[in-house]
Formats: sequence, structure tokens, C-alpha cells
Amino acid sequence: MSNSIKNQQEILNKFNIPALNPMQKEALSVIETTANTIILSPTGTGKTLAFLLPLIKLLDAECKEIQALILVPSRELAIQIEQVIRNMGSGYKVNAVYGGRSMSKDKIELKHTPAILIGTPGRIADHFSNNRFSKEHIKTLVLDEFDKSLEVGFEYDMIGILNDLLNIDKRILTSATQGVSIPDFVKMTNPTVINYLHHRTAKLTIKTVVSPSKNKLNTLLHLLNHLGNQPGIIFCNLKDTIQGVSDFLERKNISHGCFYGGMEQQDRERSLLKFRNGTNQLIVATDLAARGIDIPEMKFIIHYQLPLHQEEFTHRNGRTARVNAKGTAYVLKWKDESVPSFIKKDAVAIDISKQAERKPRYWETLFISGGRKDKISKGDIAGLFFKQGGINKDQLGVIELKRDCTFVAVPVTIAKELVEKLNNTRLKKKKVRISII
Repeated sequence: MSNSIKNQQEILNKFNIPALNPMQKEALSVIETTANTIILSPTGTGKTLAFLLPLIKLLDAECKEIQALILVPSRELAIQIEQVIRNMGSGYKVNAVYGGRSMSKDKIELKHTPAILIGTPGRIADHFSNNRFSKEHIKTLVLDEFDKSLEVGFEYDMIGILNDLLNIDKRILTSATQGVSIPDFVKMTNPTVINYLHHRTAKLTIKTVVSPSKNKLNTLLHLLNHLGNQPGIIFCNLKDTIQGVSDFLERKNISHGCFYGGMEQQDRERSLLKFRNGTNQLIVATDLAARGIDIPEMKFIIHYQLPLHQEEFTHRNGRTARVNAKGTAYVLKWKDESVPSFIKKDAVAIDISKQAERKPRYWETLFISGGRKDKISKGDIAGLFFKQGGINKDQLGVIELKRDCTFVAVPVTIAKELVEKLNNTRLKKKKVRISII
């Protein structure tokens, strides 16, 4: 077995992936031998690893400058890819930069130049125009979710960035959408297209739920009670609608998070975190949550407001029934509301009168004021909760270790008691604050 294949298998093992899927295999061989590659594949099929595995192989361990640039349309996608690269354990330094994060933090991290830089167009353009690092060794360019990063709002920044990259010899574009035109400034000459969009799983079921009144909130409540305790996303078109739905769910004691563009970055991240660890089983979101965010497989999504375009409908639905799993998209419509032509008219209307039991929330999320930079590991956190907290393994939920803090899921019933016991204790020589978020 060759060294590169062995290393690749080691990386896959870290992600509990037994083998590459056909799209990933094709992407690897094409990217290695081709200058320009376009990967079209549904959400959740592993496009990130498909371009990262060959990208890592292209890096020169002797070079001390940035060698690969990954441009992404959202902060969440930047953070997610950075985490994936770190988890790969390649030995190459990686940093993500994006709007909404302090520039001083960027400058500190970029003093030790990464081999791979990930960023949103606005923030990368800022670093480029201020010449904060050398661009001459950047030879690989990835535009992830390129249909979003080439949209009109980003165009000015993208033109500036791409005109500054003079030594690119490999371009990789990825998307879960077909038929997006690529502007000339990307210089995508004779690309090889890997198209797996037609492999979209048939395991997605679309069901219609009819609301007797124009205000669909009570019908939403009946649908959620019908579904019981399952993780899912409620999609809205507007943040004002999200606020209305959120206030309603609050009144009904249904725990949930919100996710939309106008939220503070920290609030957005914490909303996703509480969804991942089971504190909240629902997220009320705009189309920003339809792709490029790090959340697990879910059983259903609800179109509370009908999407305006087919693309949005496809991306929202792509959050469920991913890879090998089954899932359902519920179209919630008022009885007199006309449905867009891209939503099948024969989508079965379902009866939601049968109600499942909604169990009370089990997990709570605790914040700990110490993280990776304090040399704290997940094992240290677990040890603190087992030894000084006196809990057992079943009572310790997901631990998410960040650079300067940590989040831990614990049962709601003992969360306050644990805070009282553990707040201001020492962890790796550091006195840590612990609180409920």
C-alpha cells in the first residue's frame, strides 16, 4: 500500500468513514491530474473531504507561506472547513478569517503564516489590499459553494482577490446547484465537471400540511406535536417571521434556537452548538441554514414559509435525507395559498391530528472559560465532571472544545448543581468560570 493511500485511510478513520464514495474517488483522481475542476454534488455528500484530500497532497512542507486559499460565502462554512482540516491532523497550519470576528485576532494568527487560508470574500479582500501576507505562493484556489460566493454582492471583492492571485495553477469550484454561470475573471478554462447532482437520493419524502387559517402558527404546533422529539429545521424567508415563530414556540415551552444573517456571530455559533449537542432540537432559520453549516443529519425540515425559488427549495431539502438516510420535507401552506410550480402538486397531504408525546428537554449547555490555548483537552473536561462533579458517563453529553472556551452538555436536572460545584475550580493551572448559557 502506498504511503499516500495509507495516510488517506488514517484520515478517513478519524472521521469514522470506512471508504470514499464514488464522487470523492472521482474528485481525487481528477483534481490531481487537472488544472480546473468543478464538483457538483448534493449537500451532505462529502464535497469538503473531496477537495481537501488532494489539496493537502499538493502542499510543500518546506514552504513557509500561504499555499492554498479557500473562499467561502459564509462565516459558518469557514469555521466548519477549518475544523475539518484540524481534525484531519495533516500537520499543516490552517486559519479561517471572516467578517464579524475581530481584525486583531486575524493579525495575531496570521503572524504565524498558515499553509491554508480560509475566508469570506470581504475579509480576504481586506487582508489582500493591506498586504498582510505574501500571495505569490498561493497556487491552489478553492471556491466552495461558488454559486453563492460569485453572487452580485461579492463580485467586487472577488474580482479584486482573483486579480491579485498571479500564480494559481489549480482551481476547484464546488456547488450543490446546477447551471450557475462562471464569470470570466475566475479564469476557469476547459474545466472538468464532476456531476453527481442526478444521484440525489430518492429517500426524501415531500408532504403537504394544510393550515385552515392564514396564520399558520397553530398548525405548526400541531405538526411539531405530531412529530414528537426529533431534530429538525423550520425554514422562514424573513427574520421578522423567525421572531414571530420563536416568540410563539417560547410561549409554548418548546426549546429552540434561531439562525439568520442579522444575528451576532457568537449567537449564531451558540445556536448551532446547542442544536448539535441536543439542548435544542429545533432551529428556526432563514435559507442561511440551508447549507454550509455544521449540523448533524436530521429527520425533517419544515417549509413554514414557502421558498421563492427552486434553488432554495433544493438546498433546504438537502438538510435531510442525506447520503443514506431517509427524511421528510413538510410544506406548510394555508388552504388558499398557491404553491410554486417547482413543488410537486402531488405531494401527499397528511393528517396531523395524531399527536406524539413531546418529552421535556433533557440537555443543558454549560460554558467553561478555558480551551485549547490553555492546553485543556476533552479528557481534562471529562475528568473534572466525573471526579469533582460526581456524574457518570451517561450524564456527560457532547463536549465542544474551542480555542479559548469549552461547551459541555449535561442533564437539565443537574446543571445548576454542577455549576455551583465546579465554578471557579482549577483546570490545568487555570481557574475556570462555569455557567449555563
